[in-house]
Amino acid sequence: MITSVAEKQLENHKPGFTTQRISSIDILRAITMVLMIFVNDFWSLTDIPEGLKHVKRGVDGIGFSDVIFPAFLFIVGLSLPYAIDNRIKKGDTTTDIIQHILFRTIALLVMGVFLVNGETVNAAAMGIPTWLWYPLSCFCFILIWNTYSSNVNKTLENSLKISGMIILTVLAYYYRGGENGDVRFASQWWGILGLIGWAYLAGALVTVFSKNNFYALLSAWIFFCVLSMVNKAGLIPGNIAEYIPNAILGGTLPGLTMGGVLTSYVFRHYVKINERWRLTIIFLISSLVLIGLSIITRPYWGLAKLGATPAWLFLCSAFTLMAFTLIYWVADVWKKSKWFDIIKPAGTDTLLCYLIPYFAYAIVRITGLKLPDLLLTGGLGLLKSFCFALLCVLVTRSLNRIGLKLKI
Repeated sequence: MITSVAEKQLENHKPGFTTQRISSIDILRAITMVLMIFVNDFWSLTDIPEGLKHVKRGVDGIGFSDVIFPAFLFIVGLSLPYAIDNRIKKGDTTTDIIQHILFRTIALLVMGVFLVNGETVNAAAMGIPTWLWYPLSCFCFILIWNTYSSNVNKTLENSLKISGMIILTVLAYYYRGGENGDVRFASQWWGILGLIGWAYLAGALVTVFSKNNFYALLSAWIFFCVLSMVNKAGLIPGNIAEYIPNAILGGTLPGLTMGGVLTSYVFRHYVKINERWRLTIIFLISSLVLIGLSIITRPYWGLAKLGATPAWLFLCSAFTLMAFTLIYWVADVWKKSKWFDIIKPAGTDTLLCYLIPYFAYAIVRITGLKLPDLLLTGGLGLLKSFCFALLCVLVTRSLNRIGLKLKI
């Protein structure tokens, strides 16, 4: 049991069993999700600093927007040891846990594929407005993966879930995309949620089979980092690439997740023995080593998110590790976690919060709402996008209160 970390205890079905939620991880996840919604809204703005945007493909460098997604992958890894240990305490077998991992992976892949296909919908060929694809798909996600109250009739619950599956199946079957409407429903690049799914699968399976062995986790992290470099060097045989998803074979994305798993192992050990200063020093030294690795590998493959380069892996891991260390001190050591209460839903119901903007943008399209150019330009535009991100969090909080909460 973690004794010196502020944690929320949630009741489980079995008497006397509690699961851990670590406030530092929830807060870091919440901040990352708010920033993800914030930067994803930049498309609506003009005249904002280039350093805040995504760097274009082929350019050596990263902007602020390029460090958000890798941070989320790192946080996925941070959460994994806690999630798996909680399931073991519940009495789940290794087979049960692997089945759960596969189910979550499939759920993320399905959602990712539907959202990425929305980028190329041909309204004329499909016979529906382009803006309808996203809210309809997200509505089905909610029907399928909502955590229904025990007061809801089981027949009704199952009917809602099946309805969501049927609608998604019909959407996929009748999907037409591309300029000529001849593109059928396909995985394309899996989408953000799909990429998270593949990285989660790799990280979760390693975590399960490592059985909390530090050297096994360290070896897995090193393996994926080396795999990232080998992939960028073009040394992976083409026949292997036919059987392993590039999101895993590329090494970079699971490397980010495994970095989080490794960090979580070290974090739990030193928190348990109440060695917060030693923990902090280790994390800071590790961050400097990661930055050094980024500097060393950059001349070979560049520093780029869209290229998923090793230098991007190392640098973003360092940034996230330093952010986690700072939040640990603020929230858990100095007991200031209440400072972040306003964004709490973004850390505890992250998936629902991520989906809210798709409904918001559809409402804007339906109503024809248009803000003054002043609120879409420069500093005021950035303030608008940040307020929009906070609004999405508040909507998530309201939906949680009426019984909507997604869980996969």
